[in-house]
Amino acid sequence: MKRILSAIQPTGSIHYGNYLGAIQNWVKLQSDYHCVYGVVDYHAMTMHYQPAKLRENTWEIIFSLLALGIHKENLFIQSLVPEHTELGWIFNCFCSYGELSRMTQFKDKSDQVKDIDKDAFVSAGLFDYPVLQAADILIYKADYVPVGKDQEQHLELARNIASRFNSAVSSDYFVLPEAMFTEALKIRSLADPQKKMSKSLGEKHYLSVFEEEAQIRKKVGSAVTDDGTEQDKGTMSPGVENLFVMLKACGDLSLYNDLWNQYHDPQLKLSYKDLKQSVADALVAETNLFKLRKKEILVEKKDIKNQIKESSAEIRKIAQQTLKEVKELAGLQNLRY
Repeated sequence: MKRILSAIQPTGSIHYGNYLGAIQNWVKLQSDYHCVYGVVDYHAMTMHYQPAKLRENTWEIIFSLLALGIHKENLFIQSLVPEHTELGWIFNCFCSYGELSRMTQFKDKSDQVKDIDKDAFVSAGLFDYPVLQAADILIYKADYVPVGKDQEQHLELARNIASRFNSAVSSDYFVLPEAMFTEALKIRSLADPQKKMSKSLGEKHYLSVFEEEAQIRKKVGSAVTDDGTEQDKGTMSPGVENLFVMLKACGDLSLYNDLWNQYHDPQLKLSYKDLKQSVADALVAETNLFKLRKKEILVEKKDIKNQIKESSAEIRKIAQQTLKEVKELAGLQNLRY
């Protein structure tokens, strides 16, 4: 089976933008590919963080991913696989300063740091993390990496590093990973549909996958739509489109098609109240299922933690073998594993 690598930072609760935009697809891919999914806690250190909170968030993300349908044998925690950082250093020597300085996300995240605290420093880790990200991908010799357009630049850097390493050691050791542009849904903020759903925008801008029912109904009920004249013009505002995207992603296609046809039928003016009610009902049904699964997982929290440490150890064997071979090709010394 072809291998897929993808990862998520442990930065708090998972929202529907994360789930519908990526994790829902991760779950589906498990049936057709050898999937390796990481919780990348080293990456979370590049921004201001609290050590105890990082540890707590890492396990929170693990429990959440399991509740959403990720298989525990496919999961690893990055800091339990130290080979990532060692390969990251080696790759630093095959990546130019110019390439890193052109990474568009560095400027965006640097601005975030200054917005939070104007006196805070921007870490070298934030500048350099795309190299570690390349190591995350290449250490497992991933064939495909599911990415959105905002991550395509980082995958291209990983391919450049792999190609440069191959050339330097006169080998075709690394097969260049390919982007997997699956149907990744872009879920927008309910309060400002011009922006992506994001926790950084504030409480009213996102929906947690474990949100309380009352909050779901309140946030969806107050979602920005339009004044109704857009229907008459045959165009759809971003806010209304976002509600349709969420409804379709929740899986009730007959209801989705019915409301979609109402919107486009000049004789039937769709009530946005009905649309919001349908979206809220669908999200509540999904959330109730996720919360039930998570409750069952938390009962066995200690055992689950041990199982994830075991799966990390198994996945680490792939990383150890890759690093051993890379060091031999690069003229470095190896210890026996």
